[in-house]
Amino acid sequence: MPTINMLSSADKVKGQGVGSAYLEQVNLVQNGLDKEYKVVINKRARTEIMHYHTIDLKHYLSIPFAKRKGVTVGYVHFLPETIEGSIKLPNFIKKIFYKYIISFYRNMDYLVTVNPNFIPKLEAYDIQKKKITYIPNYVSDEKFYNLSNEEKYNAKEKLKIAKDAFVVLGVGQIQTRKGVIDFINIAKKLPEIQFIWAGGFSFGNITDGYKELKKEMDNSPKNILFTGIVERDLMNDIYNVSDVLFMPSYNELFPMSILEAMNTYTPILLRDLELYEGILFDYYLREHDNEGFVKAILKLKNDSSYYDQAKEKAIRGHNFYSKDSVLGMWKTFYKKVWRIKGR
Repeated sequence: MPTINMLSSADKVKGQGVGSAYLEQVNLVQNGLDKEYKVVINKRARTEIMHYHTIDLKHYLSIPFAKRKGVTVGYVHFLPETIEGSIKLPNFIKKIFYKYIISFYRNMDYLVTVNPNFIPKLEAYDIQKKKITYIPNYVSDEKFYNLSNEEKYNAKEKLKIAKDAFVVLGVGQIQTRKGVIDFINIAKKLPEIQFIWAGGFSFGNITDGYKELKKEMDNSPKNILFTGIVERDLMNDIYNVSDVLFMPSYNELFPMSILEAMNTYTPILLRDLELYEGILFDYYLREHDNEGFVKAILKLKNDSSYYDQAKEKAIRGHNFYSKDSVLGMWKTFYKKVWRIKGR
């Protein structure tokens, strides 16, 4: 039985979607493919399949040794262009870091990306298309699920949210690219609506735009609640007390928060970005600017028929990214890469 060594430090920094994606993928494979593969985590050993979830230097240095015994698989959670607006780095360090990212990916035998939109971008970095596979993120419906109305009321009481409040939720690290300032400005225009942002500064004051973001948060209106970094176990309640997940991000890959919200049957409102088209299809509402977002939120609040349609979109999205579907993709992928290796 081949062994898959899952290598990651993603869960060391709280509040990262990369960490959530890693935990979900490992759990899915451990429980779903246990008759075909032995799965170990961060073992100092070369195994038949070395699956790199993060691009740590120690992982990079291990690649030549890993290839002596087996096959290397790299998870593509970001590219240089998607880091812009996340972390503030001096230009010379940024150039070195960006080259390092691409070098890491190039040295992998195979790559897995959670968004098909990234395949041509990886090709532009001289990475062969045949090395790249698209497998979407997955969220367990045992951890994220729709609560009963009574449970939702209890959760609202626990979170000190009025039972009759219409709640708009934003999720993610506090970063410029996440559209946090737009989120605040929209809340100012809708004082009768409760806004919540679940997430904080995972990278502290090296976050791009930290001072501006902190100033805006400190002067935000009373109808916004900034929770800070939330333990993942508490997020199911937060999704369930919310009437819509609103993500005004300017750049994303495949946010885990979208899948988590879909599991709770919460409607999704996003900025109209090309990168969502190949993964979210018509499972969400989209707008281009703050004016459009304000209109969409008001319509969701005041038009029950429109709201029900948006909820139905989210439910169809949840059904599409089912456990069996995503697990089947991983089963096919691992079988292919191990067979090609000549075993």
